[in-house]
Amino acid sequence: MRMATTLSVVVLAAGGIGHAVVTGLDTGISRVDPFKDMKNRPQAGHGMNILVVGTDGRDRITEEERRTYRLGGEPCHCTDTVMLVHISENRERASVVSLPRDSYAEMPAHTDLTTGRHHNAHPVKLNAAYAEGGPGLTVRTVESMTGVKIDHYLEVDFTSFMKTVDAVGGVQICTTKPLKDSHTGLDLPAGPHELNGGEALQYVRARHVDGAADIGRIQRQQKFLAALVDRITGSGVLFNPVRFRQVATTTLGSVRADEGFRTEQMLALAKAMRGFTPASSEFVSVPIGDMSFQVKGIGSTVKWDAPKAQKLFQSLREDRPLAPARPPATQGPRPVDVDVAPKTIRVQVYNGTRTDGLGGRVDAALRGAGFDTTRAPRTAVAGRQHARTLIEYDPGWDRSAQSLAAALPGAELRPVKGQGGTLRVTVGADYKGVTPVRARETQKGQFEAVTGDQVVCP
Repeated sequence: MRMATTLSVVVLAAGGIGHAVVTGLDTGISRVDPFKDMKNRPQAGHGMNILVVGTDGRDRITEEERRTYRLGGEPCHCTDTVMLVHISENRERASVVSLPRDSYAEMPAHTDLTTGRHHNAHPVKLNAAYAEGGPGLTVRTVESMTGVKIDHYLEVDFTSFMKTVDAVGGVQICTTKPLKDSHTGLDLPAGPHELNGGEALQYVRARHVDGAADIGRIQRQQKFLAALVDRITGSGVLFNPVRFRQVATTTLGSVRADEGFRTEQMLALAKAMRGFTPASSEFVSVPIGDMSFQVKGIGSTVKWDAPKAQKLFQSLREDRPLAPARPPATQGPRPVDVDVAPKTIRVQVYNGTRTDGLGGRVDAALRGAGFDTTRAPRTAVAGRQHARTLIEYDPGWDRSAQSLAAALPGAELRPVKGQGGTLRVTVGADYKGVTPVRARETQKGQFEAVTGDQVVCP
């Protein structure tokens, strides 16, 4: 009993110290009242809903940051990113819904903060709500579009974004193909990368990497958030009051939030998130009906798929998961996600070593991993021994070659024009076995949601 009593005192004392360390954490936050004079709001649901907006504010960046990360130009004083974050009532799940900035929106009647003129309800792009009416009009517009009551508001600009990433020690991002954007300066070869704050900002802002434009950027932003959750929950920040205060002070010192988002709420969220893993977060974009909906006087907008969007936001109000239930975890290594399904990749195996029967074993291993092997392994050129495994492929089948290379880590890739659709594997002395692979999931439930563990580095 004495031991139990002593332990209880220690725990309570530690809790008191922890609270003392982080008390007053919110004093450096710039405050805003986005809920002032709001009426006829949606009915509150279960859980907590936070509207997170990223603005293009760059007043506090240095000249060196401006040059290095190509942050020049005049800000539009609009929202570059809009996300609705739902924290489940049991604090075991975070659902992040990305709202494209060019979404077609019906802006409520309001008074323009810049001109002082009164405007009746009218159609706009979603990111224009901030320019015309600031945080208050942004919240009203999002609530009107989604039917979801917003509990808290958090505003992040370029500076606070970079400080957040640097405060947690950077984030790891993995890419299956090179990413290059001349507008932001993003230039990442395929593979894993540790990004600092400025590099992460380039990654989430890039819109000219491919033809996906804003939709591709939203997907990269979701991968970034999953990586950030992974870094925060895996680094012990949430268990160390002193470290938590250091990170939170750096981060929150350059954001704007509503009056109700204070130390008590931060502590409660931090405590609840101690059991979080990337799998605890889920990400989805609002369903799109028309990517280029033309509106007179506005131009091309993104029009939501109204029935699907309504179901999505109803799920948020009812505190239901957006991602489909995951099957139980299987024993063994986690398969590497690849772009091309192994069953569609034809493979001819050659034994490039002096080890008898190795070609047959590799053929069987690749077949067991799902590849369409010929089941007739051959011997490489007599007298020539390969130190390294070689994959030869026709350039037209380069994506298939990348998928096969994921199953044979360290293999050399060599394009051979005119080889055709069958990939050739010459097994070298460095062969260590076949890594399980699987095609990237394309069906993610009715909302095509993904969980964080599906998009972070394997």
